[in-house]
Amino acid sequence: MKIKYRNSRKSIFSKIGNLFVRIYFKCRQIFKDSPCIMLKTTFSLLLFLFISFSTIGQSRATYNITFNSIWNATDHTSLPGSAHWSKLVGATHKTSNTFFQLGGMASTGIKNIAESGSNTVFNTEVNAQITANEADQYINGPSLGTGPGDIVINGLEVDEIFPLVTLVSMIAPSPDWFIAINSYNLLDTNGDWKTSVILDVFGYDAGTDSGSNYTSSNIITSPFQPISMINIAPINGNKMGTITITLQSVLSVDTVNPLSNISVYPNPSTGNFKISNPNNVALKNILVYNILGKKVASRKASSDENYDFSYLEKGIYILKITSKDNNIKTQKLLIK
Repeated sequence: MKIKYRNSRKSIFSKIGNLFVRIYFKCRQIFKDSPCIMLKTTFSLLLFLFISFSTIGQSRATYNITFNSIWNATDHTSLPGSAHWSKLVGATHKTSNTFFQLGGMASTGIKNIAESGSNTVFNTEVNAQITANEADQYINGPSLGTGPGDIVINGLEVDEIFPLVTLVSMIAPSPDWFIAINSYNLLDTNGDWKTSVILDVFGYDAGTDSGSNYTSSNIITSPFQPISMINIAPINGNKMGTITITLQSVLSVDTVNPLSNISVYPNPSTGNFKISNPNNVALKNILVYNILGKKVASRKASSDENYDFSYLEKGIYILKITSKDNNIKTQKLLIK
């Protein structure tokens, strides 16, 4: 079974397309002697429609995740007496290979997880991607004190804007080995949330330590090598477990937008305006587009609610307000 939620979006965009065609021909009638004005007006209306409806149908899905370790002496040569797993950490994000890539060099964050199970730097790397609007959240799962067993993360909320999930845990003890899933997309090719998946997980070498067995002394690799799958002893290319991701629920935000009560005043203005935010929604940024769809100004949201875009030329603009939860409100802005 698939969870459907986008049929309404397709229907609305179809209606928007038809509406734009009607607007275009109406503008042609009104501005038949001024084709430049006609085009600018049409582009302005199209831009407003596009930005306004770009998040219709946006949803958040809640998943439970279970890492089941099958670390054993038969498949993986031995099971050290101190065998355990570091915290299962990761992120939800937009772009594939944001945090690591097989065949690529390990970041300091991945290196530290693989060598010692420390996730502090990796957490910082995720936060940097959140600031860049490439990631949505840091996933901070538990550890496992035994070789075989389960790590469970319940109630992970995933936004459709950030549908990729990456998870990492150290194979401990080891020189620099880890298991991971990288940039797994929880949306299928139709844009529907996947209901249940079971992913095999394997051991990877971070390429930063040259130890050859679980309890090898530190031997720094110089120079560092690309991340690779461990196809030789002791792991022998065998899977070390599975990660099961199960959909629990889907929340559509079609009709509930926390930014609905936000307003801009005065409007029209000279470019100096305030944003009324009666519900104190945490805002992330303010973007301004001209009538041709080009972004002409941006600012991080501020607590004083005062914004100065008076340096922009007089004209019609589209103001795009984004919250820290990635809800969006758009509004026409007139600078005179």
